[in-house]
Amino acid sequence: MGEKVEDIGEFVLIIGDFHSPMRNLGLPDCFKDLLKTDKIKHVLCTGNVGSSENLELLKNIADSVHIAQGDMDDNFNFPEEISLNIGNFKIALTHGHQIIPWGDVNALMHWQKKYDSDIIIYGHTHKNSITQYEGKYFINPGSATGAFQPWVTKPIPSFILMAIAQNSIVVYVYEEKNGKTKVEMSELHK
Repeated sequence: MGEKVEDIGEFVLIIGDFHSPMRNLGLPDCFKDLLKTDKIKHVLCTGNVGSSENLELLKNIADSVHIAQGDMDDNFNFPEEISLNIGNFKIALTHGHQIIPWGDVNALMHWQKKYDSDIIIYGHTHKNSITQYEGKYFINPGSATGAFQPWVTKPIPSFILMAIAQNSIVVYVYEEKNGKTKVEMSELHK
């Protein structure tokens, strides 16, 4: 017997750092079809959307779309920090250029304490990661397009899809490799 969507929880897309068309040609083709679904309930974007076309893409994925102001989002007026609850998880969303050193777990803990959140979602590093530290989670979706970043050798296009139930999350990390989608799954618990 298959699981019902209600049993899995709410699907949340975590995506960001498009930087298109400035630094790349856009989303890989293998990602485009994956994002054409009515199953995703929330979009959490770490910013650096790049273009109004990318903004429209995000708005067409779900009714609940939250976008943090990236350091290159000059044409948009998004909030710099966002706090919200999904299931029993309190989530804080920011671009990540404000967290110095970038991606550092001690700097991330400062943000976690500021928002008293279970999960901090951040970007800017262009490298996806999921880190658990002191019972909290720090999630970075990487760059959706694999956009150039001087400190990353060959950025890999990636995004994260989470299924958030009340006290647990199933996380799917999607990466583009040679035109194909590679997916890794893990579970997070409160």
